[in-house]
Amino acid sequence: MSYQPLALSTLAVVAAGTLLSPPSALADNDNNTLIPNNQRLNNGVVANVFTMQHQAGCTNDVRINPQLRQAAQWHANDLLNNRDLDGDIGSDGSTPQSRADAAGYRGQVAETIAIHPAIAISGVELLNQWYDNPAYFAIMSNCANTQVGVWSENRLDRTVVVAVYGHPDQPDTTQGQNIPLDPSPDYDASDELEFGNNWWAWILRGVYPPPSIAPR
Repeated sequence: MSYQPLALSTLAVVAAGTLLSPPSALADNDNNTLIPNNQRLNNGVVANVFTMQHQAGCTNDVRINPQLRQAAQWHANDLLNNRDLDGDIGSDGSTPQSRADAAGYRGQVAETIAIHPAIAISGVELLNQWYDNPAYFAIMSNCANTQVGVWSENRLDRTVVVAVYGHPDQPDTTQGQNIPLDPSPDYDASDELEFGNNWWAWILRGVYPPPSIAPR
């Protein structure tokens, strides 16, 4: 696969999505200016799916869907609390499709997950991990997946990120919301520190802006 750098605007999204999270995840309460939280990472995943789909020639704009986000939250919590789990099947035998059905979603779904043995994972590290997985890359760049829900949870020794992608039975005209162009509305000096910490190796080499996905 040839290397194609993401757009500069995506770099800003990825940088804003970088996660240096406290042990207790604050997944949907992005109302602070000093402590980064999981909403930045979650929204950064959505923004990167948008970019990957458009690079693949998609003309639709992926939308956040609350039912898919609920399904992602259920499985993220399950993976966090049950250390023997490492895939799509839940502790109760549930699948991505059955969880989406239970959340009220009507359509076909697919799922990508990341389990990281640390308190946090950066948005760039997560994207590279999924980008290099052929099955996950196919899911993320599939134009039919017009809706998505992302959830992440953290503990001192474990970070879990779950994204559920949906191909709705009916055209998406009422559900969800447009993806945010800026997933970090409380951008401040802490974001600059996160960006510099993540990209210092490139910056010291004189490469600026640094690539969103490291060259192969």
